[in-house]
Amino acid sequence: MRPELAAFERLLDIITELREKCPWDRKQTIESLRYLTIEETYELSDAIIDNDMEEVKKELGDLIMHVVFYAQIGFERKEFAIDDVLNSVCDKLVRRHPHIYGDVEVHDEEDVKRNWEQIKLAEGKKSVLEGVPKSLPAMVKANRIQEKARGIGFDWDKQEQVWDKVKEEMQELQTEIENGADHARIEDEFGDVLFSMINYSRFIGVNPEDALERTNKKFIQRFQYLEEKAAEQGKKMADMTLGEMEAIWQEAKTAAK
Repeated sequence: MRPELAAFERLLDIITELREKCPWDRKQTIESLRYLTIEETYELSDAIIDNDMEEVKKELGDLIMHVVFYAQIGFERKEFAIDDVLNSVCDKLVRRHPHIYGDVEVHDEEDVKRNWEQIKLAEGKKSVLEGVPKSLPAMVKANRIQEKARGIGFDWDKQEQVWDKVKEEMQELQTEIENGADHARIEDEFGDVLFSMINYSRFIGVNPEDALERTNKKFIQRFQYLEEKAAEQGKKMADMTLGEMEAIWQEAKTAAK
């Protein structure tokens, strides 16, 4: 037996035994696991952003464990089992890769994406956007919406056009602010700016979620440096001038390099 199959079978046996013998595992439901799975997914995301492959390995293990756990509950409820889960995704992959398992020809990854979305529509989807989860964080959702629209050819042709749109949306936001528009109107225009920026990120090969998270981490590191230095000087940040804090902030930026 291939070692990966032996390891997977071991996991199946462990989850089955835990459901039988462990009070906590026995109590879990598909609904109760949902929140834990979301947490595990974000932990995997953190490990990927940090480029910590040891943690990536561990978090992938946690996610696979969750998949098996869900399948075990489905089996107990006589609704589905792990083989149903695996065969379902295998069938989908074969069906949506006719250039590999059929006679369709493609020239690049864009052809593959277009075929994928067209096949999904042929499977009964009424909209290419149906596959975007409603509960996704707004930035991730915007990125996925734009990618799916691009998959059927609804997109800008050139990077410069997208940047012009960004500038247009920023000007519209500034105009509404200067004209004293109500909050709802300003919020609407601000959303357009963000959406256009996320659109532009695709054209320059930047994942907006990753980029913002890196900036978050950078800000946290510099701010905590500022807190530490203030404490070393016996000062409270609330009593420091902006100039004093800015000087330490610049020091933090230099230290990070």
